[in-house]
Amino acid sequence: MSTYLITGANRGIGLELARQLNNRGEEVIATCRSTSLDLNSLSVRVETGIDVSSGDSVIRLRENLKDTKIDVLIQNAGISEFNSLSNLDPQSIVDQFEVNALSPLCFVQSMLSHLSKPAKIALISSRMGSIEDNSSGGSYGYRMSKAALCMAGKSLSVDLKSKDISVAILHPGLVSTRMTSFTSSGIQPEESVKGLIQRIDELTIATTGTFWHSNGDVLPW
Repeated sequence: MSTYLITGANRGIGLELARQLNNRGEEVIATCRSTSLDLNSLSVRVETGIDVSSGDSVIRLRENLKDTKIDVLIQNAGISEFNSLSNLDPQSIVDQFEVNALSPLCFVQSMLSHLSKPAKIALISSRMGSIEDNSSGGSYGYRMSKAALCMAGKSLSVDLKSKDISVAILHPGLVSTRMTSFTSSGIQPEESVKGLIQRIDELTIATTGTFWHSNGDVLPW
């Protein structure tokens, strides 16, 4: 049994990660800004009031963890707001950078003392952060923030390799959740999370810093 810490675990992909990992017998610490009935129904430890963009709440989480060691840290919390060229909202873009890129990096840095050796970090990014894969344009804030998260993950993989901490940068696929307005074109969270967990299970120091689709494909930068 390993200990997993998941951010943004009250719904969507984060909730399904907590459910599947709990069902296979892992110890799960689920963090969120506000909990949900679905999350409360799981037999997992819930840390509520945790906003990854708030330094005070991250410090409170670290204090609540006390001597708990984390084997796998899954940074899942994020936001998506649409920004087109004809309707740019600079503050929206800044907000997405803060939540999707800067906050995950700062959160990982704050949690380093709680990580086991060896340990794994999974950053839930998006193929929309791939420069080479961008064929449709638009979505400026989301694309730019996820590209920044990919770069943060790559740098973390280099900096933490000597500490025996490996890093995966993961695209969950187009998933039918509230973030995607429950698109009919998406896969269900159960399918996405099954692939995400497999990628995390297979992660090693030899493959650290790789950008993967949940289906196992390596994505271009």
